[in-house]
Amino acid sequence: MSDVSGKLVIVAGPSGSGKTTIVRHLLSVFPRLAFSISATSRHKRESERDGEDYYFLTKEQFREKINSGDFIEWEEVYPGSFYGTLRSEVQRLWNSGRHVIFDIDVKGALNLKSQFSDNSVTIFILPPSVEALEQRLRERNTESEARLEQRVGKALEELSYADKFEKIVHNIELGSAFADAEEIVSDFLGDK
Repeated sequence: MSDVSGKLVIVAGPSGSGKTTIVRHLLSVFPRLAFSISATSRHKRESERDGEDYYFLTKEQFREKINSGDFIEWEEVYPGSFYGTLRSEVQRLWNSGRHVIFDIDVKGALNLKSQFSDNSVTIFILPPSVEALEQRLRERNTESEARLEQRVGKALEELSYADKFEKIVHNIELGSAFADAEEIVSDFLGDK
């Protein structure tokens, strides 16, 4: 992107690690942060809103945007389910004078870091254990058993990437995880 005028706070971790909860907390603490809404080809859950939680696209629309170069990064996170960051979304937030925070998959996070190494920080949210992560996913009650097993398998793979991140937040107790994440972001942005 030609107009790099803001910073990027890139938060990643396995599904169920608590990254979304931590990102929401950081948004409430740091008024200059704005959330980058990802695009996805997966089906919208009942509680989700297009343009707030994700930009929901069909697989065909997603592929068209890939071919047009509209994404900074994208991944097929699960078979048939694409996720990506639209260039226009990041530029929109920077144009508003804000820094961008991402709640993103592990590979997408590392891809962003490789492109914006000078003005970004990567934070990996580490769950207390795989068992705790699986329990959190079960408590959501949003997945079939087969989909749950797929997510747990993906989580095991994603945990192997933790050492590639600049910062790790251990989400054993949420209050401590909030405090650790706040300190990292405050140091990186230089303000609250």
